[in-house]
Amino acid sequence: MPDVEMEDHMDIDTQTTNDKGKGKSVELATNVAGLENLPWVEKYRPATLEDLVSQKDITTTIERFINENRLPHLLFYGPPGTGKTSTILASARNLYGSNYKSMILELNASDDRGIDVVREQIKSFASTRKIFSSGFKMIILDEADAMTQAAQAALRRVIEKYTKNVRFCLICNYVSKIIPALQSRCTKFRFSPLEPSQIESRLQMIIEKENVHLTESGKKALFKLSNGDMRRILNVLQACHAAYEEIDDIAVYTCTGQPLPHDIEKIVTWMLNEEFNTAQSNFSKLKTEKGLALQDIVTEIANYIDAIEFPANVRVYLLDKLAEIEYKLSGGATESIQTSALIGVFKIATELAAKVSMKN
Repeated sequence: MPDVEMEDHMDIDTQTTNDKGKGKSVELATNVAGLENLPWVEKYRPATLEDLVSQKDITTTIERFINENRLPHLLFYGPPGTGKTSTILASARNLYGSNYKSMILELNASDDRGIDVVREQIKSFASTRKIFSSGFKMIILDEADAMTQAAQAALRRVIEKYTKNVRFCLICNYVSKIIPALQSRCTKFRFSPLEPSQIESRLQMIIEKENVHLTESGKKALFKLSNGDMRRILNVLQACHAAYEEIDDIAVYTCTGQPLPHDIEKIVTWMLNEEFNTAQSNFSKLKTEKGLALQDIVTEIANYIDAIEFPANVRVYLLDKLAEIEYKLSGGATESIQTSALIGVFKIATELAAKVSMKN
């Protein structure tokens, strides 16, 4: 049977909407005993727009929208851990106060968000009004790029029909996976990776409150591994704090299972200078002893060779082959074979470099 459109008049919703999501809607000012057991990502999640340490242009614009009571539908996109969910939850607190949980519906990738959910749950929430409440409600669709194409297409009409009663906020990592029809209905904001200077103040506050002994080398390692992801920094810091009294760079790399910089230096030196069999033996032994994944090693080698002076054609060859090996590993290729292939790539690169130097 065809899907029956709901009537245009607004029903009265007297029940509190269940809180959805990954524990993201934690009220920071309640139950101190419970706070002690929270992951630091949730315990120190910014409660207000002023608490956010980055994306000031975005938060200022949204605050102006709220103050002037003309908040549009929003689309937040960018890498993980850059403050997208924190920004919209802080905006909800700003809009609705302590009662904000009853005024929002939060769905993420762990929820069923096929076309039936759009037609039933989302439409039902959007078409009702809260008794004794004025203004609009908010629907937050976290990780919206995981929604099916059919669900996104069904969402277009819901957004248009219930604009008077609800505002949508779509959050995703890859905006290209959101259909153009949805993108055109929202005001888009790109969240860029955080700079170390932006992370520093928040990190220092958490270090002092949790009595963490973090060395300068440990802090640099955290910044390097995080790539501007605040969530990753806090998760790694909490894990290291549980395992080590003092957190230095070795503790950070060991705790995350990432190869140490001097191990990468050793591996590259072996592949460039040692015989094939010797390099293969040393490489495999180090990988086994340290419990390293070849995919992590390939990623770090790609960063490391930027510091080595290679002729242009040799650098292009190396990066092309490293990308090929990484792709094969992601498809389930055998590590031992790809390890040998990696060493072979560096041996061929060495020969290419020697030919270039002879011509010059």
